[in-house]
Amino acid sequence: MVRHVAAIGLAAALLLPGLSSAEAREVIGLRDDRFQPGTIVIRTGERRLYYVVAPGTAIRYTIAVGKAGKQWRGVKYVEEMQVDPAWAPPAEVKRDNPRLPDVIPGGSPRNPMGARVIGLGPGGQYAIHGTNMPNTIGTAASYGCFRMHNQDVIDLYARVEMGTPVVVMP
Repeated sequence: MVRHVAAIGLAAALLLPGLSSAEAREVIGLRDDRFQPGTIVIRTGERRLYYVVAPGTAIRYTIAVGKAGKQWRGVKYVEEMQVDPAWAPPAEVKRDNPRLPDVIPGGSPRNPMGARVIGLGPGGQYAIHGTNMPNTIGTAASYGCFRMHNQDVIDLYARVEMGTPVVVMP
């Protein structure tokens, strides 16, 4: 009973009030106790991102993952954090969409990076970021990045630090 009450209190403290259902996130029990608090765990098959807040407890977010052939797994670390980032399409994206401009300014409604970017490294090829296409959340839609509702990526951005481990699993 005490554990249940503590979990409810933790959930209330962790979630922001006034979330719409599109940005709904929840505190859940995480059966996998390998991950330390502060770790991001992404399960691409579930299309979910988990931010571990305490042993056995995580905040769960629904995300978009890479398209078929663009998904990956492994461990990366947060190496970049930006608010309203500009976006320069990578060569692969530009080949598939040659009409894209070379750079889309931050804050533009056409910018697919959304409100925040949490860059993953080493290498900088992938990121966790917001999106200007919220209908893609919960789908396999990207070139390997992880898209979140803008309100969710703003919430996650406030919780993570440079060097945060990001574990990507099937």
